[in-house]
Amino acid sequence: MGIARDTKYIFVTGGVTSSLGKGIISASLAKLLQARGYSVTIQKLDPYINIDPGTLNPYEHGECYVTEDGAETDLDLGHYERFLNITTSRANNITTGRIYQSVINKERKGEYLGETVQVVPHITDEIKHCIKLLGETNKYDFVLTEVGGTVGDIESLPYIEAIRQLKFELGKNSLAIHLTLIPYLSAAKELKTKPTQHSVKTLLEYGVQPDILVCRTEKTLNQSLKDKIALFCNVDTSSVIESIDTSSIYKVPLLMKEEELDVVVLKKISMDTHGDPDLEKWNTFLYRLENPEHIVRIGLVGKYIELIDAYKSIIESLIHAGATNDCKVEIKLLQSERLNEKNITKKLKDLSGIIVAPGFGDRGIEGKILAAKHARENKIPFLGLCLGMQCAVIEFARNVLKLKNAHSTEMNTNTPYPVIDIMEEQKKVTLKGGTMRLGAYPCDINTQSKTFSIYKQKHISERHRHRYEFNNEYLSDFENNGMKAPGINPNANLVEIVELIDHPWFIGVQFHPEYKSTVANPHPLFVSFVKAVLDHK
Repeated sequence: MGIARDTKYIFVTGGVTSSLGKGIISASLAKLLQARGYSVTIQKLDPYINIDPGTLNPYEHGECYVTEDGAETDLDLGHYERFLNITTSRANNITTGRIYQSVINKERKGEYLGETVQVVPHITDEIKHCIKLLGETNKYDFVLTEVGGTVGDIESLPYIEAIRQLKFELGKNSLAIHLTLIPYLSAAKELKTKPTQHSVKTLLEYGVQPDILVCRTEKTLNQSLKDKIALFCNVDTSSVIESIDTSSIYKVPLLMKEEELDVVVLKKISMDTHGDPDLEKWNTFLYRLENPEHIVRIGLVGKYIELIDAYKSIIESLIHAGATNDCKVEIKLLQSERLNEKNITKKLKDLSGIIVAPGFGDRGIEGKILAAKHARENKIPFLGLCLGMQCAVIEFARNVLKLKNAHSTEMNTNTPYPVIDIMEEQKKVTLKGGTMRLGAYPCDINTQSKTFSIYKQKHISERHRHRYEFNNEYLSDFENNGMKAPGINPNANLVEIVELIDHPWFIGVQFHPEYKSTVANPHPLFVSFVKAVLDHK
């Protein structure tokens, strides 16, 4: 496969420890390049053998992020979209599982002409193909490729080897950035560079010389430390970039600008460095984020609250909406399993708004239903997302329609009133991975609804990830008693949105609006919800 002549490929690896923030550094560099007028995309290479994170427990891997084309992907793709205000696709997230699946399928078809199929060259060729495909298909100026895990991990070796080969093939059109840790030892009261030296040494053993080092640190790196790192790691002193801890991920692009990461990158690949990146809108957002006029407290009810990354997109959407409303959103994470009739009032008493989160299975479901009831009865602004919407429907059926034991057939297959039921096309599905209603689907909105006043559009498109739907057999009963369905999928006549007519702000959506909120375009549902919470307060 030929190389797109104009496309530059930047590889981002990590060392010493995981969770250093490769995704945020990649998104920040991409933001700076984009702000200089270059077209940029980012992809994530994940070393695990799962085909995608769709079947992974959120405790294992955090949130599963869904793209427009229905791919279940790594949560870093959410950062890419939120920072760059672009849409990603399944081509932006590659897993070892997908690589091996593709190679094995080709082998079964006889495409290797009797060759012995090996990690090198067949697996590495497939990895290289996936990396180059993005640049060749859309002719981006830059393709940033983030490799998950850390250098030295057994499962990452084929990716590092593919990068070694690509750097050799691409020459000046490629660049390797290595993100590493400079720990501070409080006993010695000094920063230590040895872990970084060892990390770079490991990378060198695999044949990859990093061009730039980004050093995560909690203390400022002085010039002598930068000189030492440069000397022992074979890089220019100007290529040792400090990435100091900060209070918000949205500050990182500005910190990288101060460190001139984008300038160093452009110089190394002989591209124009004149002028400054246009970050006016980003700075405006950041100013509003750091200088709120109001504070509101919103409860997020879910069953994965021990891991904040499980609800990453929801939390970031609230940050975007808060800045839009000149408001700081304090989020109280509530474990739905611990909510019951006796403590629900006490647990939710200090909240001005309630969100019931998405999820699967019956663990904590009754707590979510109680939260929806509390919001409905006390006129507290409420937003139900996917399963959260279904909980609001179940609660309304039980307590307003008096349908005792109404439920979803996901939780209770024998419920006498299946107000939420499995989609017809899902009834014969036995495989779990990638078989739900996934990705973007259209929705028509009734113009005589609160939802229309929020979207200001008759026709919208939102991303989905679910198997169960509102049961239309009960629709007339719901609408006659005050819960309307102003949003309908025009192709399958499925209920996408419900809202209460005698409530200040009570909306449930079957889709995931949090996947489409960005810094540049905060999602209107979240913006309106936070405004309603502010008014309620």
